[in-house]
Amino acid sequence: MSVACGTIASMISIDERYVRRTAQEFGIPEAVAEQMAQRLRPCIYLVPDGQLSRKEKGRPAGRAGGLPWLPKEVEWPDGRAPFALAIDCAALPGDVLDITLPTDGHLLFFIDFNYSTADSSAVLHVAPDADTTERLATYEVNGERRETHVYEPCTLYPVVGQTVAHNWYDGPEVDAFLESGGDDMLLDEFKVAFLSGIHGEPFAGAIQIGGYSNPWQMPPAQGDCTLLAQMQGDVFKYANPFLNLIVGTGEEISARRFDALRFEQQC
Repeated sequence: MSVACGTIASMISIDERYVRRTAQEFGIPEAVAEQMAQRLRPCIYLVPDGQLSRKEKGRPAGRAGGLPWLPKEVEWPDGRAPFALAIDCAALPGDVLDITLPTDGHLLFFIDFNYSTADSSAVLHVAPDADTTERLATYEVNGERRETHVYEPCTLYPVVGQTVAHNWYDGPEVDAFLESGGDDMLLDEFKVAFLSGIHGEPFAGAIQIGGYSNPWQMPPAQGDCTLLAQMQGDVFKYANPFLNLIVGTGEEISARRFDALRFEQQC
């Protein structure tokens, strides 16, 4: 994914002593560690209660599954993709992400985790003062009664995290390290330890808002697009374990042009 890389100064407060210490522990040149630190982007993980420590648990910031609450004049998006996620924008930690999300209201995500159904996926923003009603999963088509799948509801809590560019190792510092006999597997171990030392172990399978994607295949090739969210099916009980990546340009996201987002599914 082609996005601007952050710096230590602008994206995250990391003590330079931490960079040096972690590099020394793994026998990694300090220049390599600095290269990684300069290619970080913040994210917010949305995780269930069972994955939180007591100090992390605070105000809920979202709900996975269940049924959506929509304004009376807004229909369930075309294609009837299941309702996957509601984010309470006001409950997200402020001044964390480098993408501009609404500061109030709710972002609603409709995603089908079955293969090749991206065309039916959608993201909607519901204003905080909107008159909403809970929509039913049942509907009719030509007099025939049908029902949209409903995922089991789960309350989610926000945890600030960090992500690193998938190609962070592209650069002269890493090239010099490998040419001198350095181990590329050691670089992977260093990356995990580096990120874990900042915010603890990454939340496996968590819903991620912002940051760099963690794709199962190639990152979405979307020009100047950036990640809005990623979620995988096994977060939702009885859903196929596909990974869904939702991307758009920074301008589209900040302007709330969610109809212009692109959806990519990987398995």
